[in-house]
Amino acid sequence: MTPDHDGARSPGGRTGLSDLLRGHRLAAGLTQAELAGRAGVGVRTVRDLERGRAVRPQRTTVDLLADALGLAGDDRREFVATARPTPARPGPRLPHTAAAGPSAAPVALPQPVPLVGRDRDVAEVSGLLDAHPVVSLVGLAGVGKTALAVTVAHAVAARHPGGVSGVLVGEGSDVADVLAASASVFGVNRLADLACRLDGRPALLVVDAVDRAPEPVAGALRALTAAAPDLRVLVTGRRPVGLPGELVRPVAPLDVPPADAAPADRADLDRWPAAALFAARLAQARREPPTAAELPALAALVRRLGGLPLAIELMAARGRILDVTELLDRYGDRVLDLTGAHPGWEPAADRSAGTVTLREAVASSYHLLAPADRAALRRLSAFRNRWSVELAEELLAGELLAGGGERWDAAPMLDRLRELGLLSVRGTGPFRFRLLDAVRDFAAEQADVEGETAGIRLRHAAVIARFVHRTAPGLVGAQLSGAVRLLDEATSDITAALAYAAEHAPETALLLAASLPRWWRLRGRDVSGRRWLRRLLADPRTAGTRSTLRAWAMFGAARLAAEHGAGAEELPAARAALVIFAEAGDVVGELSARSVLCVLLRGLGAHDEAREQAEAALATATRHGRVREMAVAQSHLTWHDVRAARLADARRRLATVDRLAAQCGDRRLRLLARADQAELTRLEGRYAEAVEQGRRVATALAELGDPRRQRRTVGKVALALAGQGRGDEALAAAAELWPSGAVPGQRRPPVMESLNPPGAVADARAEDALRGLIEGHVALRRGDRELAVEWFSAAADAAEGGAGRRDLVEALVGLAVSSGDPAVLDRLDAARRATGVSLLPQEEELLFSLAARRQKAR
Repeated sequence: MTPDHDGARSPGGRTGLSDLLRGHRLAAGLTQAELAGRAGVGVRTVRDLERGRAVRPQRTTVDLLADALGLAGDDRREFVATARPTPARPGPRLPHTAAAGPSAAPVALPQPVPLVGRDRDVAEVSGLLDAHPVVSLVGLAGVGKTALAVTVAHAVAARHPGGVSGVLVGEGSDVADVLAASASVFGVNRLADLACRLDGRPALLVVDAVDRAPEPVAGALRALTAAAPDLRVLVTGRRPVGLPGELVRPVAPLDVPPADAAPADRADLDRWPAAALFAARLAQARREPPTAAELPALAALVRRLGGLPLAIELMAARGRILDVTELLDRYGDRVLDLTGAHPGWEPAADRSAGTVTLREAVASSYHLLAPADRAALRRLSAFRNRWSVELAEELLAGELLAGGGERWDAAPMLDRLRELGLLSVRGTGPFRFRLLDAVRDFAAEQADVEGETAGIRLRHAAVIARFVHRTAPGLVGAQLSGAVRLLDEATSDITAALAYAAEHAPETALLLAASLPRWWRLRGRDVSGRRWLRRLLADPRTAGTRSTLRAWAMFGAARLAAEHGAGAEELPAARAALVIFAEAGDVVGELSARSVLCVLLRGLGAHDEAREQAEAALATATRHGRVREMAVAQSHLTWHDVRAARLADARRRLATVDRLAAQCGDRRLRLLARADQAELTRLEGRYAEAVEQGRRVATALAELGDPRRQRRTVGKVALALAGQGRGDEALAAAAELWPSGAVPGQRRPPVMESLNPPGAVADARAEDALRGLIEGHVALRRGDRELAVEWFSAAADAAEGGAGRRDLVEALVGLAVSSGDPAVLDRLDAARRATGVSLLPQEEELLFSLAARRQKAR
């Protein structure tokens, strides 16, 4: 007797699946698209079933459609029976494929398939079987539960002399079916005979695909474990069985390459199991291994697939006609639509899953959740990457999930999501929770169906804004490294929240953006960050925001502008922010505004006013006992001592900065003071000591995560090396800092501005000037005056108009000495008058020697 494949009417006149599905859908008042959205299946699936093109859908699909239609009782039984007619005798037993173990009992299991990246899982599950009577491997369909169970069963066969066997649960199986199959694979006909058959010898039974009949399996396993205490059971399913003594072991997807690590080569990429599996399956689809050009796309693709073996195999099968980059471009944004290559295709990842669509794999686990947990998953889909339990609780709290209470423990709910394989937990830091991309995409689709997306994204933006606002104060002082790490981990969420709130909740966006300038500055995003702040300040919807918040946003834009030489544009905003903070009595804001005014005014050549702002900041900070701000003000005043060539005063002031920074626990500020001390040592002509000091500071700045100041310090070390006559070492340092520029010691300097993308350094022109000084001093030491003239000239041009006025004077002194051109001396005098920079003793000696040579030449 063969099943009916007509799809419309059976020979006996019974209503076919197509008519039954259409009738239930119309009765529910749903379109095909609405039904597909509710069920979490493709609209094409519904369309093909109603047209009779699909005649035997997967059991998962049937259950999803029945849930979406709200079918229960006789209606549901009729629908399931019509869609999945049950054979007369279900076959719950896996085929015999081998004989193993010390006894004659057959191992009713297939040979294991080679697993990638599962060695630790195999070892852990093998150990768990020694301590627990029932171990359940749970997780998403296609994560590889069956393959793992079969491998474990073969690995522990020697420890189970009573035999290792397995049963595959069939659709429609009842308790008697499961018990009969379990007894028969051990060579007995009745459950009562099983204990005698084992005779005290440990045995292992693998029960696969319990989702097909969860309640009968649970009843059968209770009877089995009670009747045969020596029997261990290894179960695979999408959720736990629910037995006493059951140990639930979620099976996680394979590890994927991190987003911030570009693969150096194929061996580097293969360290990540998901990438190794993709490459192995790709080798079955095409002859050529992935090329070097394909490796970045391969890493991005397996990240997008979330390391799910089913998704990896589905994607790799398409490699017959598309390269990896094309796969990423074509399918990277629609991984849920992945399906088998042909109707008879089965993924190796989990051959019992009976699922060939990734959307159905996720939907089947989603529909196992209680309504409140589904709602939680839809909200959690707003997170773009990893998140903490505290952020989850803040996002989920409210009437829907917490009953309006202020305290709510999300841990039990997160544990339920983890058990079903919908949530991954990696690492030990606070940001260790993450939804698989496929799960997040599916949950976001369900939020669309429920009409929740806008509310969820607004709530997410508000949560992220509050998180950043709480974290940002830690970007100064002893908490700097931890605060930067937290914001770095939330980068993708910050970006998404800012973009959405800017359109739909601009006041929330302004709060978020006004808290970010220090982080943007540390991460080289000063141009884009300033653009966000200016846009939000100009938005008429933020005009009524409290004045101090707008002042912080104006201050932030001005601070970022100083990073890329646009300080003049933001000077009025910085002055306005100072007035607002002073009127509001906001001491922290006032001190911050005066600090940024010191930077802006110095860069614009208004040195006297810059000094006045620093002195006012020092007085205010001292009056209010603000130790860190006292150190910052002293640091600003140090530059004015250097400008006047009062190096001894500058050294005493830097010692004060170091002491105050240590007192308030601000490591970064101490390192910046010590970098300035190293530069001061160079200006005093003690080059060897300056090199030693600078290298220590550069290493510490790199460890701290401040690449900009680390680069500047390394450049000053190179200058000290050049002054010491160690030209090769100086040029090597320059080549490390500017690898894309000129070859060290080349005859002509490059157009240096092209080496500096906007916002790449504290002042892009300052870095150009620094490089020119290094090359110029090396050339002058080597007696190549022609090359020295070109480099010093380029350095002077770069420094002129920038914040590095001391660099300008140093470059002009070098140019004058190397060229002997009287016009350069006139330019130097003009620069000194404009900047107020005094010559250092060694510079005066060089110019005196130049004058003596010129006099002698006459």
